Amino acid sequence: MHDRTIVIAGASAGVGRAAAAALARRGARIGLIGRESEALLETAAQVNRLGGDGLALPLDVADAEAVADAADRVERELGPIELWINAAMLTVFSPIAKLDAEEIRRVTDVTYLGSVHGILAALAHMRRRNRGTILQVGSALAYRGIPLQAAYCGAKFAIRGFLSSLHSELVHDGSAIRVCMVELPAVNTPQFNWARAHIRGKPRPVAPVYQPEAIAEALVAAAENPRREYWLGYSSVKTILGAQLMPEFLDGYLARHVVSGQQTDEPVEPGRIDNLMAPAPAGMHRAHGRFDGEARMDPVLVDPTTVRRLVIGTSLALAAAAGVGIALAAQNRRAMREPSPRLARHAAGHRVLPAA
Repeated sequence: MHDRTIVIAGASAGVGRAAAAALARRGARIGLIGRESEALLETAAQVNRLGGDGLALPLDVADAEAVADAADRVERELGPIELWINAAMLTVFSPIAKLDAEEIRRVTDVTYLGSVHGILAALAHMRRRNRGTILQVGSALAYRGIPLQAAYCGAKFAIRGFLSSLHSELVHDGSAIRVCMVELPAVNTPQFNWARAHIRGKPRPVAPVYQPEAIAEALVAAAENPRREYWLGYSSVKTILGAQLMPEFLDGYLARHVVSGQQTDEPVEPGRIDNLMAPAPAGMHRAHGRFDGEARMDPVLVDPTTVRRLVIGTSLALAAAAGVGIALAAQNRRAMREPSPRLARHAAGHRVLPAA
């Protein structure tokens, strides 16, 4: 990553800020996108202290023109963009019955369309050189919607669909541009302090929870060896496989455990600050949330191709074993119905003649 030019959308806090620090330690030049200008300047200063070169680009990723202009500026001031990381997101913790259309639209504009705007801006420059990597920060919730986060889950599903189309088009074009989506587990970020909430208790991540620095290192590893997709953490693997194999079971499980699992016992305060329509104050922007006491540093980065091969291989082996068992059982049934030739000859030598 040394001397590579990178853009991070969503760089002022959470995973994006941790990724900026990880890449700065490797000597990268980083364009930093976010809404809160003071927080971005703090992130840029941190990048510079750690050995990188940071450029603050305050804007809202929902503004496609602003994102495209930022990409142009990065190219002029830092050099050709080689890696674009989409980490910007918004969510609302709320039952669907309490969501309004404006809230859903805003989450979609930032979480889904903001990612699309970043992808389009990156491609506009990468296509000319036929090289570069787009790294999309995803979520296990791109495969399985959970209660209380319908707007966010819908946006993450949409990103996965958009990238699937992009993958096919890049293959068709014979492009060398790489696109990788990393599906994250729950992370200890400030979003739980400032996300809009129409619930009783303060929002919290569903355990297990991981520290943003561990996530950032996994993102760097993915950027250095981009595959179509990575699943990060065994909780993500279980969620994604469960969504594909037993969705009805998960409906009940999530209803029983995840509504309460996303709330603490502390009530949401009246007048709570949220970042849905405007950024939270600069002082609230940091990498960590308030769950350091339980957050872990050991998520495993899994290539789902390996998981799928294992599942398919195991299924084929079980099917083959079942087929052999069925064949043997059928053979045994035939043997029981048909007497052996010796018994048949013996029976023929002792026929009972019919009565006259």
